[in-house]
Amino acid sequence: TPTAIMVGTGVGAENGILIRDAEALETCARLNTVVIDKTGTMTTGVPEVTDIMAVNDAESNTLLGIAASIEKYSEHPLAKALVEHAKALNTSIGEVEKFASISGMGVKASYQNKTVVVGNEALLDKLSIPLGELKKTAKELQKQGKTIMILAVEKQVVAIFALADTLKPESRWVVKKLKSMNMDIIMLTGDNPETARAIADDAGIKHVIAGVLPQDKAKVIKDLQADGKIVAMVGDGINDAPALAQANIGIAIGTGSDIAIETGDITLMRGNLGGLVNAIRLGRQTMRVIKQNLFWAFAYNSLLIPVAAGILFVFYNSGNAPQHLSFIFGEYGFLNPIMAAAAMALSSVTVVTNSLRLRRFKRELPHQ
Repeated sequence: TPTAIMVGTGVGAENGILIRDAEALETCARLNTVVIDKTGTMTTGVPEVTDIMAVNDAESNTLLGIAASIEKYSEHPLAKALVEHAKALNTSIGEVEKFASISGMGVKASYQNKTVVVGNEALLDKLSIPLGELKKTAKELQKQGKTIMILAVEKQVVAIFALADTLKPESRWVVKKLKSMNMDIIMLTGDNPETARAIADDAGIKHVIAGVLPQDKAKVIKDLQADGKIVAMVGDGINDAPALAQANIGIAIGTGSDIAIETGDITLMRGNLGGLVNAIRLGRQTMRVIKQNLFWAFAYNSLLIPVAAGILFVFYNSGNAPQHLSFIFGEYGFLNPIMAAAAMALSSVTVVTNSLRLRRFKRELPHQ
C-alpha cells in the first residue's frame, strides 16, 4: 500500500496534481458526487462589462465612475472587471468614505455625502431597495447568462451593469467525462439562479444550487453528506474555503486564492479543470493497484503458510517425493529457510513492480 501511494502521489505531482496525503488519493477512488463552484472554476473568472442600463437616460459614464469609486476597494473579480472597464473609458474615479463589504452581496460606502451601494438583488432585498423600472431589464440580462451589478444612490436604483463570464475551454469536456465516470455533478454558486442556469446549461450540468451565501456553501456539502454522498468540492476562492474543508475531499484550483489552496486536500497546480478528471482517474487506478498488491501478498502467504507449518513433512516422508528436491523440502521435509526467504523476496518484488506500473499513467486532455 505505501509503495502504490508513493508512486501515485509522485505521478500526480508530475501531472500537475498536488496530493496532500494518502487519504486524499484513496478518497478520490470512492467519490460519487462532485460539487463545482462557478466563477473562476467552471468559468474563466475574468468577466467583462457588456451592458450599462441607466435610469432616465442618465449619463452612463458618470454612473460607472460612481460604481468604480466604491468597487476599487473590493477584491471580487466582478468588482475588478467594473473598475478596469471604467479605467479603459477614462472615467473619473473618486474617493469614498465608510466603505463596507457585505459578504456574498456587494459593497456599501458614502460618496459625496450620499449613501451608495453596489451589489446583487439579495443586497437590495436586505436594504429594502426596490429594483423599479429596471427589473424587467435585469431579468432579460440574466437569462442571457450575464451577471448583474446594481447601483443604488440614497435607496434609489440608478443603473445596472451587466457582466459576462465565459466558460473555461475544458469545462464541457470535464462535465462529459465526469458523467461517463458515473458522477453526480452539482454547480454551486452565489450568483442569481437564472444566470447560473444559463451557464450550467452551456456546460451540460443539470443540477444547480444558486444564490448561496459563502457561509452556507459548507452547509450544502454537509446536507449532501447526510444523504450518504461522498463529496468532492472544487473551488478557487476565499468564499469556497469552508466548503472545501467540509467536503470529503477539497480540490483547489492552483490559480485561485492562497486560502483555498491551503484548505484543499488536492491542488490542481496548472489551474486547468481537466486535472479534476485526472485526479479521480489516478485515485481509482492507485486503489486498483493496492487491491492487486494485497491479493498477491495474501496469495503468497496463503500458499506458503501450510508449507511452513509442515504439510510437506508428511508428503516428503511418505516416500512419494523425489529425493533430489531435498534442497526445497529440507532434510526432513520442512521448508528450507533459504527458499522461504526467496519466496518473501519474490512477494516484495511482485508488489513493488506492480506499483511501478502506475508510472505509466497518462493524463487525459480535453482535445483527446
